[in-house]
Amino acid sequence: METSLKAPKHASPITTLDPGLTHGRRLKFERRVTVLALAAGFPAVTLCVFLLWYDNYTPRVQWTIDLFLVIFWLSIAFNLKQRIVRPLQTLSNILAALREGDYSIRGRRAALGDALGEVMIEVNDLGQTLREQRIGALEATALLRTVMAEIDVAVFAFDGEQRLRLVNRAGERLLAQPATRLLGRTSTELGLAACFNREEGEVSHTMQMVFPGGFGRWDVRRSTFREGGAQHQLLVLTDLSKTLREEERTAWQRLLRVLGHELNNSRTAAGRLGRRYASWAGGHFFTG
Repeated sequence: METSLKAPKHASPITTLDPGLTHGRRLKFERRVTVLALAAGFPAVTLCVFLLWYDNYTPRVQWTIDLFLVIFWLSIAFNLKQRIVRPLQTLSNILAALREGDYSIRGRRAALGDALGEVMIEVNDLGQTLREQRIGALEATALLRTVMAEIDVAVFAFDGEQRLRLVNRAGERLLAQPATRLLGRTSTELGLAACFNREEGEVSHTMQMVFPGGFGRWDVRRSTFREGGAQHQLLVLTDLSKTLREEERTAWQRLLRVLGHELNNSRTAAGRLGRRYASWAGGHFFTG
């Protein structure tokens, strides 16, 4: 698939490394190609015209041959310009599409052994590589969102101004508000400022806190990451009360099993003792 020949429009001018192009002291690339193509055939055409005019030809023949030479010369020059400029415009459109995230466009005439064909091959391979990386990034992002949504741990991401930029479902339940109302608010407004009032090197600590969606003892973990060159802070809150309740429930279950086992053993021993006493009393009664 080959793109149209219109040059891509950029939102902002690109700074060039050549100061002559910035100040307009040099011709554009298309005009330079046109001038070079015309200059290449100008000496030969001039010599032919000179020989025709100074030879024994009729004016009609001279004008006819001169017109044919000029038309042929101009057609070759402008055709050469198009053959040079059009592939470059195609490459420019393909690169602009890649920059905008469209990796479906491919350049034609990609063949080995040809300078332009090898450039097309490299551009097509670049588009395929970026497409695979984009798909991998989307799949990884989808997996991360699924894990963030299903994990039973409150996760918050704050920017450099401590404004909330990301929250998962557990965080929404903890603060008893949807993400649309939480995003953009500061940690102080959300009641999480105490989680940041610790030493810089302290990564994990426990705190007793009360939130609209729960209260108890929480394991607070902080870490930093960068997005777009700006530093962000990641805050993870784990409810230790649930863990303690699970451990207490497990301990009680074990205790009940031990007590039940002991009661069974005691009842078995009491039964044996009762049967012995009954047999002894019966024998004593009949003998007496």
